[in-house]
Amino acid sequence: MSQNHPLSDDQVGQELRKMTAFIKQEATEKAREIEIKANEEFAIEKSKLVRQETDAIDTAYQKKFKQATMSQQITRSTVANKTRLCVLGARQELLDDIFTAAEQRLDEAAKDKGRYEGVLKGLILEGFYAMNESDLQIRARKADHGLVRKAIEAAAAEYKETTGKEVRATIDESDDLPEGR
Repeated sequence: MSQNHPLSDDQVGQELRKMTAFIKQEATEKAREIEIKANEEFAIEKSKLVRQETDAIDTAYQKKFKQATMSQQITRSTVANKTRLCVLGARQELLDDIFTAAEQRLDEAAKDKGRYEGVLKGLILEGFYAMNESDLQIRARKADHGLVRKAIEAAAAEYKETTGKEVRATIDESDDLPEGR
């Protein structure tokens, strides 16, 4: 038997254990590197998913906030409109009551010719001041034409006295006011 360098079984076993330890060491280090890289990739992916979900939650919140704001504005507007309608309804009711009362009082005042003529003169004079025109037409009930003519003369005289301006007013007989009012 030729022996070059014979290794004893102990030496072979020792070499095998060294090689096995080296391979295990290399495998452990490689496993640690893989684990570290996997943990880094996991952290990156987790961060990305958290960011995406946060963005989705923010977007959903924004949308719901806008919807809530719009709903609140609609409700506020609806309440304001209902309030306006109530106020307008109450105002109209009050005006109707005032017109009814004025109509009744006007009917009573028309029975007292002297007082009624004074009221007509005052109304016509107020119209002269408001219109500030030199030529006017006045509408009246057919039954009141005589009293209105007298009131026009008295109002025109007072208007001229206070303003120094002439005013000419006539009754529009083609378009009489209805008798009931």
